[in-house]
Amino acid sequence: MSKKVAVFRKESFNAAHRLFNPDWDDARNEKVFGKCALPNYHGHNYDLIVKVVGKPDRQTGYVMDMKVLSDLIKAEVLERLDHRNLNMDVPEFKDLNPTAENIAVVIYKILRPLIDEKLDMQVRLYETPRNFVEYPVD
Repeated sequence: MSKKVAVFRKESFNAAHRLFNPDWDDARNEKVFGKCALPNYHGHNYDLIVKVVGKPDRQTGYVMDMKVLSDLIKAEVLERLDHRNLNMDVPEFKDLNPTAENIAVVIYKILRPLIDEKLDMQVRLYETPRNFVEYPVD
């Protein structure tokens, strides 16, 4: 088979965060980030979809073994982010505002080195049922 196929794995995690810029005062943070800037944090039930694209293997028929992909996501992403305060518990967000955009980029950077480089990969992160981001984009 010479055509590429996309496979998707969906996982979920819960996390708290606060959106704010430490260089701004509370009034400016509230103006820009609204309730997301409140000092006691808030949480989301995130849905994560990892897309992997490539040619199916001739012997297995797989683009990537979905069990392997699931195990990678659970071990490397969910263990790091699930039921955490992103601002306080996750080193990647020590100096990075944990917006959905930045969370998606961090997840991509965690997973990309662990997935065969001949395969394309994309992360889609739903912060709410109506708000989601994708990284990278063409």
